[in-house]
Amino acid sequence: MITNLRALEDAYVPRDLHHREGQINQMTAALEPLVGGHAGEDLFVFGPSGAGKTTTTRYVLRQLDREASIRWGYVNCISDSGKSAVLHRLLRDAELGHDLRQDGTAPSRFLNRLRDLDEQFVAILDEVDVLADHDVLMSLYEIPNVTLVLVTLDEDDFFARLDGRLQSRLRGACRVELRPYGHDEMVDILRSRVKAALRPGMVRDDVLDHIADIATGDARYGIALLRRAARHVETNDGRYITVDVVDGVVGEARDVINEQRVAELSTEKRILFELIAQSGRISASDLRARYKQQRSDPVASRTRRKYLRALEEHYGLIASSGTGRGKVFYSNI
Repeated sequence: MITNLRALEDAYVPRDLHHREGQINQMTAALEPLVGGHAGEDLFVFGPSGAGKTTTTRYVLRQLDREASIRWGYVNCISDSGKSAVLHRLLRDAELGHDLRQDGTAPSRFLNRLRDLDEQFVAILDEVDVLADHDVLMSLYEIPNVTLVLVTLDEDDFFARLDGRLQSRLRGACRVELRPYGHDEMVDILRSRVKAALRPGMVRDDVLDHIADIATGDARYGIALLRRAARHVETNDGRYITVDVVDGVVGEARDVINEQRVAELSTEKRILFELIAQSGRISASDLRARYKQQRSDPVASRTRRKYLRALEEHYGLIASSGTGRGKVFYSNI
């Protein structure tokens, strides 16, 4: 049944990207100077989870890379949120820092590697609002040959947390908004994945409609449902993906997404999540106390609150109720 499993992975970037033509054109125009060896326009890409922010960004960079070799690096700040971790990941992803270790290497060495680069560089920072230290943005912004592409859920919320210097510098960046996919758009996306990954005739349109109804605009969830359903049918020697098969793997698809999200967490975020998950329900004060007992060098309270917000708003791994000392956290898994 499955002819190309990779096409059913969330990280897969399709050859043709549907229903993002306007955003693609906007991003391409901002980054087009890179083709001629000049710095591009800094970009803010924002929108809800599952709207295709990362996929669209990667798609545009790959299209431009076909015109001229463009050096770019990607980092998910959920996984790497400290300054050295972010810079190390960007350089490694761009094949510029294999000789540099994250631990024990001063941030200035990573930055100097970019300054000394005899070409333009695009730094893509996904989930940028959970950065532990915004100083890395200023450092990258001040390098003439670096173009920033900052990806986040809510641009206004992100700006509200920046200091005045960064706000004034980044206000001029090009803004690209991606809204949730509509039902018909989601069906088109799923149909494209089916064509790339499965044998013809394996999925009827009514099944794709059903998946789109369940996913409600979240392409990541819709693709995960399709992938789990296809694997279920293949494992059980079935012939077709049916509505009943899809309904039977809803829980599995959610579990897989949650497991991937937990695996992506940096050490501090994972510790916070595990403390909440182990308790099931824990007050903010108890969480703070247990976290400090477990860590010899705990992050600051402000950073910890930022991480907790990311676990709730970005990944949906936890939920909360109340405010201040009365705030309580719950595990969503």
